[in-house]
Amino acid sequence: MITVIRQGNSATIQDEGRRGYQAWGMPVSGAMDPYACHMANLLVGNKVSAAVIEMTEEGIILKFDKSQLVSVCGADMQGMVNENPVKNWSSFIVPDGGTLSFGRALSGQRAYVAVHGGFDVPKVLGSRSTYTVAGIGGYEGRILHQGDILYLAEDREKKVCTTNIPAAYIPQYNPECTLRIMMGPQDSLFSNEAIHQFLTATYVVESSNRVAYQLAGPKIMPITKTNIVSDAVSPGAVQIPSGGTPCIVAAADHGTTRGFAKIGYVIQADLMNLVQAKAGDKIHFMAVTRQDAVNYLKQRQQAYETVKKHMEGR
Repeated sequence: MITVIRQGNSATIQDEGRRGYQAWGMPVSGAMDPYACHMANLLVGNKVSAAVIEMTEEGIILKFDKSQLVSVCGADMQGMVNENPVKNWSSFIVPDGGTLSFGRALSGQRAYVAVHGGFDVPKVLGSRSTYTVAGIGGYEGRILHQGDILYLAEDREKKVCTTNIPAAYIPQYNPECTLRIMMGPQDSLFSNEAIHQFLTATYVVESSNRVAYQLAGPKIMPITKTNIVSDAVSPGAVQIPSGGTPCIVAAADHGTTRGFAKIGYVIQADLMNLVQAKAGDKIHFMAVTRQDAVNYLKQRQQAYETVKKHMEGR
């Protein structure tokens, strides 16, 4: 078993999320950064769908009763096994009675801890992901607390040795990034001048959580009001409230409908850059085509497959 010694800041159990229930008001949830989550599971020989711990801004401290193969990917939270530093984007052994601890994120905002086999919590609607707004999934539907005890599941594919992700496939989290977006579906509510301003302006992350990112920046004034009849929202939706500012970008635990005009959607391949941004980081938007979005997503998926083959050949 694994005991939470210090709970950190909003650490939760997550996996790939629960799909197929948005029509009933249930968001997908799941890991905010699927790329880092998938790589963490790959490093310990898990199925890609295995449950992990998602840490935000500040990490947790875990005590292991037995030796386990563990990995960490995502934000650099200065991981340590007992008193020995561990490399980010790598797997390592935590010995019997060992402690795995993390500090505050030096770069990025979210990190993922995977253990061989994954974490065993009850599935709700086919997923182990925590959705704290409704209090379901994960560990009792909430963030992890000091004293919680975690057990291991059987979501493993094979035994692997300690290793690391090749440097070419490790993202760099910078305080300024460009997010590629597909325009629409309500971009027609904005003039060409307003859209040009939106695509050339600099936005600043004002606040964020698993529901949404709030961005501060210049007003993007609509031709008419931007309050619309509520319609479907998915992760990455860039919403412009009435009055033109600020932008709200939907994240994993977003409400499934809303009545704000959506000027565009951050493409799926770039969501990992958004969710690793901290308060004060700068954001730019760049319009791309649907085919571009598909190609970028294929590149991201190919990166995972390339790393997987690299590891299988070791």
